[in-house]
Amino acid sequence: MVEHGILYGVSVGPGDPELMTLQAVRRLQCCPVIAAPQTKSGQMLALEIAQGAVDLTGKTIVPLHFPMSRNPDVLQEAHAAAADKLREYLDAGQDVAMLNLGDVSVYATFGYLQEILQAQGYTTAMLAGVPSFCASAARLNQSLTAGMNETLTIAPGTAAEEVLDLPGSKILMKTGRQLPKTLEALAAHGKLSHSAMVCNCGLPNEEVWPDLSRYDAERPAGYFATILVKE
Repeated sequence: MVEHGILYGVSVGPGDPELMTLQAVRRLQCCPVIAAPQTKSGQMLALEIAQGAVDLTGKTIVPLHFPMSRNPDVLQEAHAAAADKLREYLDAGQDVAMLNLGDVSVYATFGYLQEILQAQGYTTAMLAGVPSFCASAARLNQSLTAGMNETLTIAPGTAAEEVLDLPGSKILMKTGRQLPKTLEALAAHGKLSHSAMVCNCGLPNEEVWPDLSRYDAERPAGYFATILVKE
C-alpha cells in the first residue's frame, strides 16, 4: 500500500523572491508537485515569485482556481474541488507544496484545504514566511509598534470601522477593492494623516504612500494594498 504524500503550505512572501525563506526553497526543491492559485486571466503570481528563487523545471504544476466571491457556497465548492485535485497526487504518494503569498497562517486559502484534507486523514505542514504587513513596514522604514507595550491589531480592510478606535497600531490588509470606503473611515476617525500604504509590496509595480492624506481616493490601488495606521 502506497503511503499518502504530505501537503505543505509554503509561504513565498509578499512579492520579492529574496524574501522567501531557505526552508521554503528547500521544500520546493524536494516536492515533485507544486500547486498554486491561478486567476481567470491565467496569472499564477505565487508561482512567479517562487520561480524567482527556485528552479522548478521538471515539477508537476497544478493550477488551483479560487473565485473572488464572498458567497460561502461558491467558496466551499471551490475549496472542495481544489482539495479533490490535490488528493490525486497525495494518494499516489507524492508530496505537494501549495504556494501562498505572504505567510501561510495569515488570511491564506491554504487553511481551507488543510482543514478538508486533515479531516480525511491526510498529513499537512505549514512553512512560515514574511507577511505583507511586515514587509510593508520595512519598506516604509517604520516600526509597527513603539517598544514592547503597544498593541497591534491586524484586520482585513472590510473591518476598518471596527478596529480604528482600538488602542495601538492597526494593519488593514487587502484593502484595494474597498479603498475609497477605507479612506473615508480613516478620515472620519482622524487617522488619515497617521496612515501609510504599500501596494504590491516587493513586486515590480510596487507603490509606497507614506501619508494617505495625499492619496487620491479615486485612484485604483489594486488588490494587494496594505495600510498601516499609527497612533
